[in-house]
Amino acid sequence: MKKIYANATEALDGVLTDGMMIAAGGFGLCGIPELLLEAIKESGAQDLTFASNNAGVDDFGIGILLQTKQVKKMISSYVGENAEFMRQYLAGELELEFNPQGTLAERMRAGGAGIPGFYTKTGVGTVIAEGKEHKDFNGETYIMEEGIFADLAIVKAWKADDTGNLIFRKTARNFNVPAATCGKICIAEVEEIVPRGSLDPDAIHLPGIYVHRIIQGEHEKRIEQRTTRKKEEA
Repeated sequence: MKKIYANATEALDGVLTDGMMIAAGGFGLCGIPELLLEAIKESGAQDLTFASNNAGVDDFGIGILLQTKQVKKMISSYVGENAEFMRQYLAGELELEFNPQGTLAERMRAGGAGIPGFYTKTGVGTVIAEGKEHKDFNGETYIMEEGIFADLAIVKAWKADDTGNLIFRKTARNFNVPAATCGKICIAEVEEIVPRGSLDPDAIHLPGIYVHRIIQGEHEKRIEQRTTRKKEEA
């Protein structure tokens, strides 16, 4: 199977369609599949549902697709740092399925493992629990959450080999791994593609069996919140 593609547009060819659900990796501005998101923007695909921890910021990440009104619904755990996200949601232009962060990660992991649903205590007694099945275990109440089964997963990794084995860099690892597993097709963009056999098997974070297409490219290194202190006078 051919896994390495020349660019994001080529990698999305024949895969991207209107109305699909996309699981996207990233945490804040870390580990965002920015090249694939830009290609999705350029494609003009509409009515997309994104399952992602957050929506980036107004001019980066999923935020660029909010600007062009290509996103119909967000399944997210954090909705700050994005003024357009807030404006569309408050105006009724964007659907939002809000999930606690751990629940969202587990919903992706469950989908990747073929698990249709699971019970959790998180959200019991809050608006998160409204309309969901409740069940008691050992005297404690739990709510049922459904696994996420996405049509497409897009992730960003540090290194890959030509078989799709991936290594992530620090914080970029957290949501990218479960997002990658829950997509019917997974496309990974990476900073470097290395020869087969050069990655230590014990260091691989995601086996290549989950990854269908790979692209290599240049990526920004953005800092979401830059905090500095004033230079001390001599």
